[in-house]
Amino acid sequence: MRAVLDACVLYPTVMREMLFGAARAGLFQPIWSDRLLEEWALTGAKFGPEVEAQARGEIALAQAAFPTACQKTRPGIEDRLWLPDPNDLHVLALAVSSSADVIVTANAKDFPRHILAEEGLGRADPDALLQGFTEAQPEGMAEVGARVLATARRLSGEDWTMRALMRKARLTRTGKALERLET
Repeated sequence: MRAVLDACVLYPTVMREMLFGAARAGLFQPIWSDRLLEEWALTGAKFGPEVEAQARGEIALAQAAFPTACQKTRPGIEDRLWLPDPNDLHVLALAVSSSADVIVTANAKDFPRHILAEEGLGRADPDALLQGFTEAQPEGMAEVGARVLATARRLSGEDWTMRALMRKARLTRTGKALERLET
């Protein structure tokens, strides 16, 4: 499955790391554009120059980990597309240009399913997608979750539980599924 990752699922660290872990496990092929990566960096900039610098470092690591993920949009394709928020047209144009199967976004209202279906695309909520991966590949996703949890504990100094960390990351169903695997 080829999936465009909207900027809103790239910036929150835990959500991004869960998605990247699933991609590393071969569950999907991530796709993004230079513009989506810049949106990720600019979101970090809202929290200060240090956070922006960290985001840019993470972007460099993501590009190295997934060297084929960054795709270009065919010229002129946005002109024939429509979305409720014109600022999101570049995401849809990227999905069409790169022959993606789905757009992974937490912004459902701006990506109506019927419009995406006209282009042969689906929309996936990151929590539902990761929950599905967890059910389909429990061992692999348990490893991904354990790595993300260990990193969160190490970086924050807090003794997170899987469920609490995933809930904070707006991945409540994924957290429940992963918690079931721990027992």
